[in-house]
Amino acid sequence: MCQKTITTNRLTLRLFQQSDAPAVAHLCNNYNLYKSTLHLPYPYSVDDALAWIEHHEDHFNENKSYTFAITDKESGQLYGTIGLSYKQNSNNGELGYWIGEPFWGNGYATEAVEAIIQFAFSDKQYHRVYAFCFNSNPASGRVLEKVGMTQEGILIDHVKKENQYKDLLCYGLIHPSL
Repeated sequence: MCQKTITTNRLTLRLFQQSDAPAVAHLCNNYNLYKSTLHLPYPYSVDDALAWIEHHEDHFNENKSYTFAITDKESGQLYGTIGLSYKQNSNNGELGYWIGEPFWGNGYATEAVEAIIQFAFSDKQYHRVYAFCFNSNPASGRVLEKVGMTQEGILIDHVKKENQYKDLLCYGLIHPSL
């Protein structure tokens, strides 16, 4: 059985519960977060959060993806999410995350990304972890670089968001013992 809780110095990464839906909706119903993420809808409702949370545990148990709530270790306050989607054919994991805007700039994303990379390499034995971020979101790129990921390329005009094509930066990290 795969570990369903990861702790760091300041954070607890845990599975989402339906009771998290109002807090998720509150954080996600934010235009600044929406414009910096690939897949969040906007506006974002409690029903959106419930639908998103609904299959997390099944996907976790089926080794398809691992989606964790990023919470304060002491208070349990929700800061955001981090997930890892398993790409079985290549034994790789695609990393994705967001932090609610009130919590930006506190290092929570970096701490959570470090923990999920450790989970990917130690617990899951992945060969590689990779992530994408918008070229227009340099803070996310800095997080990925801080944890040792290397920018591997740019996918030009790869995503259409708000009727504009956006470049995606691709970052990756190969298991250090390989």
